[in-house]
Amino acid sequence: MKKTLNLLFVSVLGGALTLSSYLYFIDDDEPVFSETKQTQQTSFIPTTFNTRSGMVSTAEAPDFISAAENSVHAVVHVKNTAIVSSAPSLQDFFYGRSPEPRTQIGTGSGVIISPDGYIITNNHVIAGSDEISITLNDNRVFKAELIGTDENTDIALLKIETADDLPSIQFGDSDNAKVGEWVLAVGNPFNLTSTVTAGIISAKSRDLSGRNSQSFIQTDAAVNPGNSGGALVNAKGELIGINTAITSQTGSYIGYSFAVPSNIAKKIVNDIVEFGDVQYGVLGVSVLNRNSPEAIEKGLNQIDGVYISGVEDNSGAAKSGIKEGDIIKKLDNIEISKFADLKGYLKSKSPNDIIDVQVLRDDEMRVFPVKLSKSDLTSIDFIDMELSNLPKQLKEKYDIDKGVMVTETENIFLYKRLGIARGAIITGINDMEINNVEDIAKFKQRYGSDVEDHLERLKYITDTSMTEKEVYFTNRD
Repeated sequence: MKKTLNLLFVSVLGGALTLSSYLYFIDDDEPVFSETKQTQQTSFIPTTFNTRSGMVSTAEAPDFISAAENSVHAVVHVKNTAIVSSAPSLQDFFYGRSPEPRTQIGTGSGVIISPDGYIITNNHVIAGSDEISITLNDNRVFKAELIGTDENTDIALLKIETADDLPSIQFGDSDNAKVGEWVLAVGNPFNLTSTVTAGIISAKSRDLSGRNSQSFIQTDAAVNPGNSGGALVNAKGELIGINTAITSQTGSYIGYSFAVPSNIAKKIVNDIVEFGDVQYGVLGVSVLNRNSPEAIEKGLNQIDGVYISGVEDNSGAAKSGIKEGDIIKKLDNIEISKFADLKGYLKSKSPNDIIDVQVLRDDEMRVFPVKLSKSDLTSIDFIDMELSNLPKQLKEKYDIDKGVMVTETENIFLYKRLGIARGAIITGINDMEINNVEDIAKFKQRYGSDVEDHLERLKYITDTSMTEKEVYFTNRD
């Protein structure tokens, strides 16, 4: 009992002391803590975030509504009907009869480029066709006339006749298109009409062949079978490309698609309308290909630009003063970092066009105005190869006064069996000495489409041995 009373007394005394201390030291007008240190928190807000609505700002997001509305009415469905031979059946063999022909149908897309009915599409969409029909976005169907094609760029021009003007897309300037720019792909994938997909330009001057002969715009806008020949448009609704190819192991879109730049496509259709075929402008130079032994040996494999290894006699480049060893940096105001850039720009030009060629010579930038010459004077296609006249420097270097040089090749037989690749020189065909591309043109004119069947003997020099060899084509299987 006594311990309990002592404990109670101590508790009461402690409480009294605590209360007295509080009243003595603490002023009623001041806060309990005299100073409070507050840490300011930083807020991270996306630049496109609208703090009032919590939504992405529509002013900064791409607006494709107008571009899509205009494009879908100018993009058409293309149907290619061909009559092909069926594989013979056992009954055909037994009765000795020919197999019945069958109808084969292919589909793709096209773009109306003028109100009077001119339509651009891919050559592979209409190749081998016996009849071409066009279905507009309003479901009207027309029979189309094939005006002309260019296999090299995979471009074809069609024409339909209508009583009224048609919606069309205006060409844009593909040279001014930028990597990262938003684009729309408009077409008819899997026969689904008026389909619009969006993406950005992933790269320019893209070559899929490995031969520096192509110059595609690469985009990640979804493109699938049936989109071929359709439109690639920018946010303004301008046509900057013709959708042509995809890279895929399945046949369907897996991330990238490729379009022929509009400047090339526009030039092709203008030539077809005006001349009936395509007129290419030629600079008149040979270039040193990257990864070639000579480029590696000279330490030129990583240069930013195109190294000129030879200049064609009497070409625009030679007349302007361009020399072997110059490095092309720009054509007009277009940056040239690789051969595909140069090839793509020249494909948009015509003979007699004058372009400013900026070259690096002896650590000094120089500009040469060059008048482009006509391509059939300096190069020609022959049995899946592109042949050009020998530059003067090459004739002097190897002490050769005849022949044509292989600048591009897809002839697998000649490459694998004979080693005829880029840089090889053709000096004779059958009993005919080959001095220049005009001789090749005469041989082609003599035999027409059967030229390869009349190829009996070939004289050639590879760029490795520089020794003239001869091969007879008695059996090419």
